[in-house]
Amino acid sequence: MSATLIDGKAAAARVLGEVACAVSALKAQGIEPALAVVLVGDDPASHVYVRNKVLRAGEVGIRSLEYRLAADASAEAVLEVVAGLNADKTVNGILVQLPLPAHIDETCVLQAIDPAKDVDGFHSENVGGLSQGRPVLTPCTPAGCMRLLHDTLGDLSGKHAVVVGRSNIVGKPMAALLLAANCSVTVLHSRSLKPQKLCGQADIVVAAVGRPKMIGADWIKPGAVVIDVGINRIEENGRSRLVGDVDFDAVLPIAAAITPVPGGVGPMTIALLMHNTVTAARQQHGLSAQE
Repeated sequence: MSATLIDGKAAAARVLGEVACAVSALKAQGIEPALAVVLVGDDPASHVYVRNKVLRAGEVGIRSLEYRLAADASAEAVLEVVAGLNADKTVNGILVQLPLPAHIDETCVLQAIDPAKDVDGFHSENVGGLSQGRPVLTPCTPAGCMRLLHDTLGDLSGKHAVVVGRSNIVGKPMAALLLAANCSVTVLHSRSLKPQKLCGQADIVVAAVGRPKMIGADWIKPGAVVIDVGINRIEENGRSRLVGDVDFDAVLPIAAAITPVPGGVGPMTIALLMHNTVTAARQQHGLSAQE
């Protein structure tokens, strides 16, 4: 047997459809959701990400604003832009594209964003709220992974989930969301003992470690659901291609379901960013999630 492919593009399209309906409802009440993106420097990948985010915002009816600063811009200049956006009541979401140039303290900049407008979910107030199970703006990639898991498995209660990687952006918030969904959660990292054995006990595996094809067939329990967050460019057979943290071809006959790379988790990240922007707009206007 071969694993079912979890179609992130189709799932993202559904989320974006929901967002578009929510945006229309807000506009009917005189509220136009707006997302501001701050880009510092000339990193090619960052420019692609920002372009895609702006395109998706336009597709669902969210007004987007772009603020581009030179690579040698000072931290003070970036903080000044953020402060202005915090004060602008017409802006609901603020996203500072990472990575920032080396001379700028990312933590300082992220902490300067109003937590109510922090649509990336990186501010410590949102991080702490997530760990406490409070309804806060949640990092987009883990939230997208949860949507894929719920779409695939329904209720996750009682499942043993293993998260491979403990980054602040994916691994840690992913573990918190899985705990909130009543999973038993194990987080594996570079100091874990017998990680292959521990991973092989999981009903759900979320790979977010940034090492191409690290997780092979001998890491996966037959029938497990595998979410591959990794996106790594490698040279293979004389050509460049993208692969995940999971050895897709090796795991495909073993898992019950798996996300491909590309086309799995990636599309969900931007879709959940749009969702967070609408959520932020609702909260800032005193509306509940259902209104």
